[in-house]
Amino acid sequence: MNVSDWLKSLSRYDIVYVGEEHYNRHHIDAALTIMSTVMAEGIRPVLTMEMFGWDGQEALNDYLSTSDRRDNAWLDRARWHQNWGGSFDNYAPLVAFAQDQHLSLYAMNPPKSLIRRVVKLGLNQAREEAEWTQWGMDREEIVDDPAYRSRILDQLRRCHGGGSEEDYLPMYEASMVRDEGMAKTVAQALRTARLIEGAPRTLILSYTGGGHIQYNLPVPKRVARRFLDRVSQATVYLTSYDPSREDDIRTLLQEGIADYLWLTPVSQQGLPRRCR
Repeated sequence: MNVSDWLKSLSRYDIVYVGEEHYNRHHIDAALTIMSTVMAEGIRPVLTMEMFGWDGQEALNDYLSTSDRRDNAWLDRARWHQNWGGSFDNYAPLVAFAQDQHLSLYAMNPPKSLIRRVVKLGLNQAREEAEWTQWGMDREEIVDDPAYRSRILDQLRRCHGGGSEEDYLPMYEASMVRDEGMAKTVAQALRTARLIEGAPRTLILSYTGGGHIQYNLPVPKRVARRFLDRVSQATVYLTSYDPSREDDIRTLLQEGIADYLWLTPVSQQGLPRRCR
């Protein structure tokens, strides 16, 4: 199958998860290519982005409804710097596409303040706080999946070496809450789209860091659980290609990091750091 046919084949899914290396413009372009292709197939995409928190959704909606892109004050109202940080310019093309095409765009992430409470207090105590209920997490099941736990704890040890097991637990719980929260957003986006009578068929394009789609565990498996596995999904893992990393890429393929591995040029920032 050639690339054009493969891109068209993505139209058959309910949800396509795109996992990026942060701030790689080639990865932004890949997501834009997927959305443009499915639109040409008569599918209406809905975009969900990890880079925005739930507490910024109202400001994001306001910005999408205007044609004025000169005022960046909306980023403060959207709490961009609190929830994500870095330059918005890197992700502006995705937001502009949604704006131009009048697409729905969902902020995927639980607010950073909520995640920080999980890190500080632990999951059990964070559940007792008002903010947990405020954002509807009291209605969510936080599933401690064994395969996910093994994978995430291993990565935490390799990326934050030197700590005790007690140090890793709150970070792990925060990771679990973030992924469960993002799954909540994706599921809500799909359910909402399905309620619109007479609308074109919808495809949810979930745009996050690659870690949130790896091995289908973090977000995709949690979304599938919400639909009792009656949802069609595909994961597309984007990674920079460099000849020095061919062994790493072979490992990703052999381990089944995602349904599809998309090799792109290296970003201007260079190759991302790999935890060992």
